[in-house]
Amino acid sequence: MFSKIKVSDLLDPAIHANRTAVERHHLFPKAFLSKQGITAIRDTNQIANYALIEWGDNAGISDQSPAVYLPEMKARFSQPELDRMYRLHALPPNWEHLTYQDFLEKRRELIAQVIAEGYATLVIEKTGEELPTTLFALAQIVANGESEAVEFKSTLRTNLHTNSKDPRMELAALKTLAGFLNTNGGTLVIGVADDGSSLGIQADGFDNEDKMNLHLVNIVKSRMGIVAITNLHVHFDDHDDYRVMVVRCHKADTPVFLKDGDMERFYIRTGPSTTELSASQTQEYIKQRFKG
Repeated sequence: MFSKIKVSDLLDPAIHANRTAVERHHLFPKAFLSKQGITAIRDTNQIANYALIEWGDNAGISDQSPAVYLPEMKARFSQPELDRMYRLHALPPNWEHLTYQDFLEKRRELIAQVIAEGYATLVIEKTGEELPTTLFALAQIVANGESEAVEFKSTLRTNLHTNSKDPRMELAALKTLAGFLNTNGGTLVIGVADDGSSLGIQADGFDNEDKMNLHLVNIVKSRMGIVAITNLHVHFDDHDDYRVMVVRCHKADTPVFLKDGDMERFYIRTGPSTTELSASQTQEYIKQRFKG
């Protein structure tokens, strides 16, 4: 992981070195976990906490938290490369911001999926059938316009009329995400106007894309909870010569409420818009949508 060299090449017996080229790495380093009070070998050496990486990377990571060391690692790769690496290595979206236990639970599920997909590939190679493929085409999504599963926002936090930060902008984005999570999932594109014209993410004034991603993760976690974070996948893409932020949402398995001051509100998607449900409507909707 975090390398463009195949593990098989790194383990080539013809290559001789004083130190093995690839090492077993704790994604949540043992020294970091110790600072969190997690010291039992049974807890730190969970299979879901392991990955193979080059020894130089392993030494460089040392006892840093994933949230500290991951941005530098990710900077080496393009977004398609990261998407592929996350899928093959069973890494949950925004895993570096999860608690250790939440990370283990999510990664175990994804590991099982990767194993199942690998087995299916072997079966298909024998039968000659083809696996369906799903490609993410941002240009086509924008061209198709807003829908129940797609919404555009000009900015994440900046009011373009006042050119200043406005909490209402963040709330509008969070409402959309909550609606997607509570319905059938969807894609929020930030940096694109309602009419589909590209504006880019410059107006939000973040120092870099990692900081914009972290800001979104923080406000989602604080106002919608950890369940919401684990169902979001964020990446940045190019559209019409502008950089835009793309937030892809999976359908949540449990209800997601959005904190608004002292209140918790519940949203769903109704066509190309987000609708708040009343208390009685929410209760009935949850019975039907999340039953079982």
